[in-house]
Amino acid sequence: MAEGHSPLNQFEIKRLIELDIGGIDASFTNSSLFMMLSVITISIFLILGMRNHTMIPGRWQSMVELSYVFIANLLRDTVGTAGRVYFPFIFSIFMFVLIGNLWGMIPYSFTFTSHIIVTFALAMFIFLGVTIIAIVKHKFHFFSFFMPPGVPLIMAPLLVPIEIISYLSRPISLSVRLFANMLAGHTLMKVFAGFVVSMGLIAGWLPLGFVVILTGLEIVIAFLQAFVFTILTCLYLNDALHLH
Repeated sequence: MAEGHSPLNQFEIKRLIELDIGGIDASFTNSSLFMMLSVITISIFLILGMRNHTMIPGRWQSMVELSYVFIANLLRDTVGTAGRVYFPFIFSIFMFVLIGNLWGMIPYSFTFTSHIIVTFALAMFIFLGVTIIAIVKHKFHFFSFFMPPGVPLIMAPLLVPIEIISYLSRPISLSVRLFANMLAGHTLMKVFAGFVVSMGLIAGWLPLGFVVILTGLEIVIAFLQAFVFTILTCLYLNDALHLH
């Protein structure tokens, strides 16, 4: 396949506005653009959906309320009532990842969640946030998290390093899961789309059918990955608030 038609070209970062601040490249890129569009889309969805809220909601208001209720129930089931105060944070994470994934489904758009630097930055922010919450809430008792209750003290030299490594690997596993799924899905769609063009009008119907099926599957995965990213965040928050 020619370099200009590589399935990986769709993930290329392009500078839209060159900007250098103290020797640091702070250019406005296509990734920045679609992050901004995601935030604008979320704002329009929520503000317009609740602007004229009524007792009997319309379709738009119903979608907004369903989004709120979905995340509220998820937070209650995973964290409990103690997690209610963190609802805005969890809701923002879910909507940002979801809308970012869905924007990437539009032809000739850009999927910023397919870049490990973006997903890792999100995951690291979550990791540092829940760790700070745990330390502030539990003080030095937080470090008991690395020693499961009921385990003989003699096992500590073995278990504590394992628990620490497992804890520190959370942002890696959280970010790679989202990045890898979005990258693989969009790459596969691009490959089959290339077959449609190269095989012509008659023979190209078979790969076109696969593209249609993959598009539907990718939309489901967009929702699923946003849900998985959010529920893992809730579980990490639950560990921070309740430890073991």
